[in-house]
Amino acid sequence: MKTDIQIAQEATMLDIRKIAEKIGASEDDIEMYGKSMAKLSDEFIDKLASKENGKLVLVTAINPTPAGEGKTTVTLGLGDALNKMNTNTVVAIREPSLGPCFGIKGGAAGGGYAQAVPMDKLNLHFTGDFHAITSANNLMCAMLDNHMLQGNALRIDPKRVVVKRCLDMNDRALRNITIGLGKRLDGVVREDHFCITVATEVMAILCLAEDLEDLKARLGRIIVAYNYDNEPVTAADLNCVGAMTVLLKDAIRPNLIQSLENNPVFVHGGPFANIAHGCNSVRATKLALKAADYVITEAGFGADLGAEKFLDIKCRMAGIKPDAVVLVATARALKYNGGIPKDELNQENVEALKKGIVNLGKHIENLKKYNVPVVVTINKFVADTDAEVATIKEFVESKGCRFAVSEVWAKGGEGGLELAEQVLAAIEEGSPNFKFLYDDSLSLKEKIETISREIYGADGVEYSPEANNALKKLEDLGFGNVPVCMAKTQYSLSDNQKLLGRPTGFNVNIREVYVSAGAGFVVAIAGQIMTMPGLPKSPAAERIDVLPSGEIVGLF
Repeated sequence: MKTDIQIAQEATMLDIRKIAEKIGASEDDIEMYGKSMAKLSDEFIDKLASKENGKLVLVTAINPTPAGEGKTTVTLGLGDALNKMNTNTVVAIREPSLGPCFGIKGGAAGGGYAQAVPMDKLNLHFTGDFHAITSANNLMCAMLDNHMLQGNALRIDPKRVVVKRCLDMNDRALRNITIGLGKRLDGVVREDHFCITVATEVMAILCLAEDLEDLKARLGRIIVAYNYDNEPVTAADLNCVGAMTVLLKDAIRPNLIQSLENNPVFVHGGPFANIAHGCNSVRATKLALKAADYVITEAGFGADLGAEKFLDIKCRMAGIKPDAVVLVATARALKYNGGIPKDELNQENVEALKKGIVNLGKHIENLKKYNVPVVVTINKFVADTDAEVATIKEFVESKGCRFAVSEVWAKGGEGGLELAEQVLAAIEEGSPNFKFLYDDSLSLKEKIETISREIYGADGVEYSPEANNALKKLEDLGFGNVPVCMAKTQYSLSDNQKLLGRPTGFNVNIREVYVSAGAGFVVAIAGQIMTMPGLPKSPAAERIDVLPSGEIVGLF
């Protein structure tokens, strides 16, 4: 069986100018990065501004398991399937982070015969967006430490610096460090921290900004520290916003590549969904809606994280709504939720599947709370039996949802035709009045508790003293009416990754709360969430290499 990278390397790609033509873009509307990648110009975005929006389809999934659900694979395969049906369809997804690529999770280009290409470039440096975000964030941090050294006119309290430096790599040794050691001119000695680039507020801002001016305004609102009077100090106070914007002026422009079947794919931005809001950029999604009749996009991790944040944060801020939601599951993952170990998942076990299917049921119930049509698809593996698929189909239809089997990993767009037909039918039926889970007018605690009870199924919420104090402070500062971005484990509906299936009888524990003032949301951290992941005992990096010919091997 061929690996993902082997399939991608054997692909016949069209010149990116040909792909641009499919969305109405001329050579003057793009900036090429070689023959297979391009950035779309602001002029092209303006050119399409008056066009009517297409239909938006969100792809999400049940809680991820070691078995893998294939959400991005289904997203790309569905896009290819719809194009096979002579629709004008564009896929809009996130950019991969280098950290997981060299760690354990893998990339974000799909898999098998449903991939975005060039897969190797996309999963590595791509068009440099993440490097620009890393540089802009670290410039802000350098300006802050320099300000404290050069007299500290803003009276910044070194013990109350809240912004972190970043690196797009899993490096746990940088989570907690001491900086400024050495001579006086080497800086103010203080404790500092690193997070991974995709967890930064700069990344979230880039993905929510409407244009360059909005980007600049949001960057200026980033709270970098508090002074000795407990007042916030912002990036604008450091006079670094103009320089940060210069570093990001190209990164804010959406990227264009193609699927294995030579259909347009927008890839732009990539905030983590268990830490940040987990969606591709507003600019890319809105541009796709102008450029196509149907847009297939995805949100990170399970529906309790990525989909909730897409619907309650991104849709709220961008003024968009999905016309249908596709919920991806696998028989293997449902059996895993039913208590079967990973090495036994290829064996038929209908009883375990029935036990674990409650996880799927909860996600269906959650999505219906937003009044959107839900299509459930099983990403089919070779070992899946007819009895298992029939059991899932019966369960899904009993919940009032459409059902389809997806075989896009093995068959590309052809394997997604059944799903495409169900999605079109769901859109044709029309969406009831879309609604958010909570109103802006609720207090921050009410928002946290609504998400915890309604989406996770918790009995209640417990707050650390630090979280309680932070919530009061943020409401006093005027941030009470913003959305809440919950940071918790992706592996469970609860904040305990070991609780599989559909946990009950638990409380969500909020240990830390802070505001991303530029992004426009408050982050509530539940449980032990690391903003800087670590590498596993045997990282993927051990198996990645490049041959004398320049061919990359081992990249999935």
